[in-house]
Amino acid sequence: MSNTESAIEIRGLTKKYDGFTLDNIDLVVPSGSIMGFIGQNGAGKTTTIRLILNLIKKDRGSIKLLGMDNEENEYEIKSGIAAVFDELPFHECLNANQLSTILSYVYDGWDKKTFNDLLERFCLPRKRRFGDFSKGMKMKLQIAAALSHGARLLIMDEATTGLDPVVRNEILDIFLEFLQDENNSIFLSSHITTDLERIADRVTFIDKGRILLSGDKDETVDSHGLIKCTRNEYKEIDPGDFISARLTDFGAEVMVSDKKKAEEKYSGLTIDNTTLEEIMLFYVRREKKEWK
Repeated sequence: MSNTESAIEIRGLTKKYDGFTLDNIDLVVPSGSIMGFIGQNGAGKTTTIRLILNLIKKDRGSIKLLGMDNEENEYEIKSGIAAVFDELPFHECLNANQLSTILSYVYDGWDKKTFNDLLERFCLPRKRRFGDFSKGMKMKLQIAAALSHGARLLIMDEATTGLDPVVRNEILDIFLEFLQDENNSIFLSSHITTDLERIADRVTFIDKGRILLSGDKDETVDSHGLIKCTRNEYKEIDPGDFISARLTDFGAEVMVSDKKKAEEKYSGLTIDNTTLEEIMLFYVRREKKEWK
C-alpha cells in the first residue's frame, strides 16, 4: 500500500439495532495518520470498531482496511492490523512467556525479541499471571503484543480510559513512535479529548450513530469559537449562526462553527478559542439549542 491510500475507508456503513442505528456513516483514515474517534458513551464508537473488525455483520455499506475489503480479505487484513480493547482479551491464567508462544503460531510475523524488549520497557514481568496485573499493566501488555507482529494499523477502543496520567502519557508516546513509520496508522476511539488533542492528526465526532464532524484536528478546533456575552447580547445573535448556547445567570456561552464569519458579523463580541471537549459538549446539545 502506498502512502496515498487510506488505512481505513468506510462508505455508507449502516447497522440497525432495536433502539439504535449506526446511520450511513462515511469515514476515511489516511495512511500515516492518527484519527481520533470521539463521542459520548453510546454514540456508536464501539459498534463502528466491531464492524471494522468484522466481529459483527453490517446491514449495508463497505469497509476497506489497508485497501482491502474487510470481509473478503479478512485473514490477510488481520495479519496486518492490531486491536487494543478496554478489557484484556487474553486469559488471565496465562503469563507473557506463554502468550508469546501462542501468538507465534497465530502471526507469521511474530517477533519474540520485539515483544520481550517492550515487556522490559514497560516493566512487565514475564512469568506473573495476567490476573495479577493492574489495569495499566494489562493495557501495556496488549500494546506490547499489538506492536510485535508488524501491524501497520492499530485500532484502539478506549485504550487510555481509566489509566493514571503517567501511564497514559507513556502509552501516547509509544503511539507517536509507531507513527514515525509513515506507512503506519492509528484509529483511536476515546472520550478523553485531551489525549486526542495531544497526538491526533484528524478527528471524527460521532453522536447518536451519525458523523457530525470529520477532518483535520487543528482546522476543526481553529474554525470553531466560543462567544461569551451577556443575555441581551445573546438575544441579538441569529440562531442559525451557532451550534448551541449555554445560558447562565450572568450571560451566555455560544458555540460557532465558523469563527471568522462570526468575528466579522459580531465584531463587538468576544470570541474565544475552544477545545475538542467544548466542541463535543455543545454539539451533543445542538437539538436543545439552549441549555444550562
